[in-house]
Amino acid sequence: MARLPYLEADQVAPEYRDMLKRNTNLHKLLVNSPEMARAFNGIGGYIRFKSKLNPRLRELAILQVGWMEKSEYEFTHHVKIGKEFGVTDEDIAGLMAETEGKPSKLEPLAKAILKGAREMVRELAMSDATFAEIKQHLSDEHTVDLVLTIAFYCGVVRVLATMKIDNEPYYKEVLQQYPIPGVN
Repeated sequence: MARLPYLEADQVAPEYRDMLKRNTNLHKLLVNSPEMARAFNGIGGYIRFKSKLNPRLRELAILQVGWMEKSEYEFTHHVKIGKEFGVTDEDIAGLMAETEGKPSKLEPLAKAILKGAREMVRELAMSDATFAEIKQHLSDEHTVDLVLTIAFYCGVVRVLATMKIDNEPYYKEVLQQYPIPGVN
């Protein structure tokens, strides 16, 4: 159960109701601080709609963070979002295999990005070797976007966990297909 209330549009000043268009528990809780919610939505919106980073690779990085942090909410929401941007079931199976140190059919850049995301979750930063490998394929702009995306979602999973934000029922179905070890 969430630690703060989920607000509905009629409980929010009219100038902040646009932030509830996505109608998720995350947005309903964050709007308890409407200006902070607007800032949060600005970064998230840039990552999703304006970044020039390949959206499939972006979503794989986000999924890796959610998977590593055992964030049911983050992982399940981005399975759905990722599929809208070209992530396949084979990609997700590859992510799971790579996380366990097993081989996958993912292309080298996707493998390197997943490794970089795992390193940022576990070690705070990407190793020099992983960063160099990614940098062989991405421009400086894409590299910055990737690192900030991973960092942002490392923060998002901490917000979700600290605020105990409940996952919406629809997304729980995703766990049947992709059960996260250690998550009920």
